[in-house]
Amino acid sequence: MSEVLLQNRRIVIDGRPRLLLAGEVHYFRLSRADWADRLDRLRECGADTVATYVPWLWHELPDGTVDLTGRTHEQRDLAGFLDLAHERGLHAVVRPGPFIMAEVKNEGIPYRVYDEHPHLLPTTWDGAPITTRTIDYLAPEFLAAADGWYAEVMPVIAERLAGRGGPVIAVQLDNEIGMLSWVTNSPDLTDLLCEDLRRWAIDRYGKDAAADRLGADAGDPAAWAAALRTPTEQRSLAVHDDLGRYMRDRYRRYVAELRASAERHGVRDVPFLINVHGTGGGRGRTFPIGISQLFESYRGQPQVTSGSDYYLGDLTVTNVADLYVGNAFLAAVHDADQPLTSLEFEAGNGDYGEDLSTLYPPEAVELKTRLCVAQGNRLLNLYLFAGGHNPPLAQPVGDGNDRIAFTGERHGFAAPVGPEGLLNPTFDAAKRALHAVRGVADLLADSDEENDGLALGFVPDHYLTEYHHPASPSRAEQVADLERFRGMGPRDVLARALLLAGFSFPALDLQSPGPTTGVIALASAATLGRDVQQRLVAHLHAGGGLLLHGVLPERDHDGTPCTLLADALGLRATGRVEGGPHYFPSIVGHDWASGRPEVRVGYAQHLAGTDAEPILTEVGSGEPCAVEVRHGAGRAVVVAADVPCDLDFWRGALRRLGVRPRLDPRADAPGLVATSTVDPAGQRLLHLVNVAPSAVTVTLGWHGTPVLGGRRLRVPARTGLILPYGIRVGDATLVETTCELVRADDDAVLLRPTQGDDVVVLATERPVTTSRGTVAAADGRVTVRLPGGPTDEPVRIGLG
Repeated sequence: MSEVLLQNRRIVIDGRPRLLLAGEVHYFRLSRADWADRLDRLRECGADTVATYVPWLWHELPDGTVDLTGRTHEQRDLAGFLDLAHERGLHAVVRPGPFIMAEVKNEGIPYRVYDEHPHLLPTTWDGAPITTRTIDYLAPEFLAAADGWYAEVMPVIAERLAGRGGPVIAVQLDNEIGMLSWVTNSPDLTDLLCEDLRRWAIDRYGKDAAADRLGADAGDPAAWAAALRTPTEQRSLAVHDDLGRYMRDRYRRYVAELRASAERHGVRDVPFLINVHGTGGGRGRTFPIGISQLFESYRGQPQVTSGSDYYLGDLTVTNVADLYVGNAFLAAVHDADQPLTSLEFEAGNGDYGEDLSTLYPPEAVELKTRLCVAQGNRLLNLYLFAGGHNPPLAQPVGDGNDRIAFTGERHGFAAPVGPEGLLNPTFDAAKRALHAVRGVADLLADSDEENDGLALGFVPDHYLTEYHHPASPSRAEQVADLERFRGMGPRDVLARALLLAGFSFPALDLQSPGPTTGVIALASAATLGRDVQQRLVAHLHAGGGLLLHGVLPERDHDGTPCTLLADALGLRATGRVEGGPHYFPSIVGHDWASGRPEVRVGYAQHLAGTDAEPILTEVGSGEPCAVEVRHGAGRAVVVAADVPCDLDFWRGALRRLGVRPRLDPRADAPGLVATSTVDPAGQRLLHLVNVAPSAVTVTLGWHGTPVLGGRRLRVPARTGLILPYGIRVGDATLVETTCELVRADDDAVLLRPTQGDDVVVLATERPVTTSRGTVAAADGRVTVRLPGGPTDEPVRIGLG
């Protein structure tokens, strides 16, 4: 029996932090004869955990009974699959819905739920019917049906919990909650929901203030619902703001209902997981919308954490900051115990339509894996690891194929292991990635990413943009402004520049109370909440630094004017020029930013302030568009133009605020991400991830001290390195090396060379031997030189 806990942002099993490497295998899409092969392939790949959905639609039979043991079909034997995984030495993460998506029809909800309760299909804007089969999550009939499903599936899972000697170490509650309503811009606006929101608004604002915000009598449910479904332009921003905040609370209550049901039916003393959606088109710019929707569902809830859905395709300079910022924003709204996990970590070749319109390079999965573990992800679930076949529904519905999913007979065309068990090139890439991580898994499981005294500001309310009434110009304008400036900054340059310039940074939730120190980098739109503006002013007054990129905030989210931050900085916007077909705004630098060529930008906001020191001016007018200014004991750099990704400019801006990268990577070309992790004993790993299409050579420092004597390291195109830096090996210390760690014990260390002439430096008085190369000892230091170039054959360093 094993105890599984979420503790100090770690997954702790029997008192030991663990890094879990998983893969998604759908038993219901595979014949029983294939289960063992797919699980063995998973172990061969380096994984220790299997994950699977459990489709309610498949397990519930036409007569209303539920088969979870294979009495009617071998592919319904969830119990047998979990038992086999346990026999194969694998942990399990189980994902029983009620919604599962996974291309299953109705997202996994049985047809009879809709047939018996047609009113559960919501109406939306203007009272129109929704275009997708969502359900009002808190409708009593749906909660009762979901509880009936949990009454069947949860006891089967409960018998196999790790705490009872089984494989199950975590259970996911529902899947991608709120996603369908968001992507279709169709909020659930049933009578039940409108009435619930009316009570919520009265509790929040009082009856009169609630009526004023909506423009309808708060005592008249019918008038309230009509005004909510078709907001007036005058009240539009307030209505949208309230709708987004209310839906967060509604999702929180839904998750609480599911958890209570799961526990009531036996699943307790195990972590629960909430899947967060939002990536798309190979980008993560909208991923924080999912965080904004769901963070109240898990933050502060004991033994619950979030899991990301990362579908980013390849990892390049285009989207590497998307992944980094997605992890940072997720962590920013976690409590002190909640670790990062990724429940759908894209692992295939991208050929999802089996039309060869897209193929990802195999190394993409390795790059993403290396970056995520460097940021503290404790669980990565390769999705989809193994394809399969969609079985026919127990009762035909006459929809053209009568199978459980809409992808046809075959499913998972892009997976490393295809539907028929054939491997595509991503299998070997995933295997390389997981085995590279496996060598330092114990260190990573108990380590945290270090940072440079810099945090990227996260404003969850900047992402309350999932709904917008189609006839509201003010809402359309607000959403467009937020989408342009929020998060990673105009043109995504703020986050991309910081990352590729060598900085490591967490994110800071600026809407949560707490002290702030160091420097905050914030990409801001014209909309910024009063509470956040007040917090930034206090941060500056107390001596903090602020790098503000975007435009000066001028209003709260409900449209109320608010210029607290601009007023504190003594700044005002005097105009803004936009690039167009016949106008080409350009900027030129001054003071520390001088000496650069004039450069064209897409926009420039003119700034005026008595004590503002110009950094950049817009050439056409001569007006400042980037300035330095002091407030209290702090300093701010305000950049109100979409400055290109000039790494030296952004390094200079942070130097003015007192921030320098601790690793100080000096690379001969852009595209390298450098960071470090450290465990409680001070053992470090240096992480280098090269997302560029060509090799990069780099020297590293550690707070000004050269690493490896200033030696230049070569990081080949589209690869990464995890280098030990002060790792204990028995009573010796692996001081530094150009090799990756494969395995270590008290008497030996196994290393994978990475350079043309590798070096290993140990601090030890013991005699040292090597399976190849030369050994030299002096003053308690032993240097092992390994000529011959990179090789897949590890080198054994023995400690006599």
